[in-house]
Amino acid sequence: MIVDRRVLPHLDWACVAALLALMAIGVVSIYSAKWDFVHQAPGREFWKQLYAVGISLVVFTVCLLVDYRSLTQRSLIFYGALIALLLYVSFFGVIRNGSRRWIPLGSFDFQPSEFARVVVALVLAAYFAGARRLSKSVREIAFGALFLAAPLLLIYRQPDLGTAVTLVPVFLGVVFLGGMRMKWLGIAALVALVLAWPTYRFVMSDYQRGRIQNFVNPDLDPQDKSYQQRQATITVGSGGLFGKGFGGATQAGGYGFLPEAHNDFVFSGLAEEHGFVGVLVALLLYLFVILRGLEAAKLAKDRLGAYLVIGILSGFAFQVVYNITMSAGLAPVKGLTLPLMSYGGSSLMATLAGFGLILNVRMRRFTN
Repeated sequence: MIVDRRVLPHLDWACVAALLALMAIGVVSIYSAKWDFVHQAPGREFWKQLYAVGISLVVFTVCLLVDYRSLTQRSLIFYGALIALLLYVSFFGVIRNGSRRWIPLGSFDFQPSEFARVVVALVLAAYFAGARRLSKSVREIAFGALFLAAPLLLIYRQPDLGTAVTLVPVFLGVVFLGGMRMKWLGIAALVALVLAWPTYRFVMSDYQRGRIQNFVNPDLDPQDKSYQQRQATITVGSGGLFGKGFGGATQAGGYGFLPEAHNDFVFSGLAEEHGFVGVLVALLLYLFVILRGLEAAKLAKDRLGAYLVIGILSGFAFQVVYNITMSAGLAPVKGLTLPLMSYGGSSLMATLAGFGLILNVRMRRFTN
């Protein structure tokens, strides 16, 4: 049965409440950051995000109710659709700020790359759960990496290095849970270290190298390439213990010193308005949903469910940690949203789709 009403009593309502709380914080932060002072009204980004919340909750419900085993059985169909959409974007997508990432749908823009983490988690869970041995061989891992390579390269070519990199934790989470030997992880880390310089020198574009250079030395170009990094750090620090209050931000709101305060740097705006206390609440909510996700993996009735949960959760956790450290000036700037809080309908839909599947696995731990 695709949908089984008997599993609904086992829904993790505490996790649902935490997800809703994070979304609410995000909507309020976007409201404040994009307030239209000329017309004294919320900006259009606020209304678009509200619409996205409604659509995302529908997506969440579908992913929650449809048996995850039925979805993994169709994972290759989803994977093929993802590759087709990414190829379409490569040729016909909308170009903004030098990147081709979006498909226009009326007044909204659809970003297929945001769904790559969920789709890759589905197809990897199906592939590795079907393997006979718990400890994966190098051949099995290498073949599984092919599922990672295609979307990663297509997303990187948009160019969108930030989103492309978030696919790597999805793969590593699944293969680690599957029994990949630690020595292979060590070898992979060593290879990555060896390739770091050639990648920086010959693969990365000028603007990507510039972001790394300005992270290492923020004074190199304070009015241009390191401007966002410096303003984000100043914004976080200006909030103090209790913040400037809702609507009182000057860096992220008011004077608009911080670019993308509603999107990539929504966490910095939260820190300015609500201070350390507000930041602590958000961090505890993120920690709570991650821990509930880990518990869902532990309670999963089969390897398929455990692989799926860990894959989705690994990509989510990496994105949260990187965005927050970036906002605090502890990592180079990347175009990477903060899940559940940043402006962006595609990001929100993909995140809730992932957590719909995580809670789906948890609900069905008692079914046959």
